[in-house]
Amino acid sequence: MGPKKKMMSIELKREIIEKHEQGVRVIDLARMYGRSTSMICTMLKQKELINGVTPAKGVTIISKLRTSLHEKMEKLLMVWVTEKQLQGGTLTQSIICEKARAIYGDLLKQIPHTSTNKESEDSFKASRGWFDNFRKRTGIHSVVRHGEAASSDVKAAEVYIKTFSELIEAKGYIPQQVFNCDETGLFWKRMPNRTYITAEEKTMPGHKPMKDRLTLALCANASGDCKIKPLLLYHSDNPRAFKSHKILKEKLQVMWRANPKAWVTRKFFVEWINLVFGPSVKK
Repeated sequence: MGPKKKMMSIELKREIIEKHEQGVRVIDLARMYGRSTSMICTMLKQKELINGVTPAKGVTIISKLRTSLHEKMEKLLMVWVTEKQLQGGTLTQSIICEKARAIYGDLLKQIPHTSTNKESEDSFKASRGWFDNFRKRTGIHSVVRHGEAASSDVKAAEVYIKTFSELIEAKGYIPQQVFNCDETGLFWKRMPNRTYITAEEKTMPGHKPMKDRLTLALCANASGDCKIKPLLLYHSDNPRAFKSHKILKEKLQVMWRANPKAWVTRKFFVEWINLVFGPSVKK
């Protein structure tokens, strides 16, 4: 006889179906729940039948409670992550997971304490699977996985400051000739106040202001008298607004490029160097 199959409750199956409908891949679901991809696929084929089954009342309450708490927690967590990134703080996987658990715990205290609350609290562990999916859903990619890597980056930067200063002095470069370029994420739909985020989502259910982001690569010289036209990365190459207002991308004050994750790739950065940075500096 082969190994005994691990049974799944109706509620667990529904949870997997819901995650799949939200865009989580089969292979990721299999890893998160410790099942084979074939078992997940078979279950997804039966989703209409599974969704038609009425589970026990208590189980439904736990599921709804867990789902709503998770959504609120992730929205608040994303606000916190963005604030930290804007402040220039180093974010690691462990720091984000710890904050997620703290926010979840705070939200849990705001609702009447029952036995179902206790079960819901135990269900959220801020696991690696959750973290990976949170990163994919929100588009954050400049997060260091482990604290050691973050500290080594800081040390490497400190060492390079001395090397860089020596290079400037040896070659005789002046501030006008020294340029700094860095990228930053911009959540262009987000309101500055948490209250307004919630209000906007209620009035505009079709929009997801937490997620719609773009990336800007900004560059200027040390003297501040030469600012290079930024490189802008968005998930759409030709947004609807461009078509309706007949916008010509070539005339924008940025170099517009697009890919699904709105990331600055090597290809786009080299294009920007050759088409924008080089000519601007020579001029």
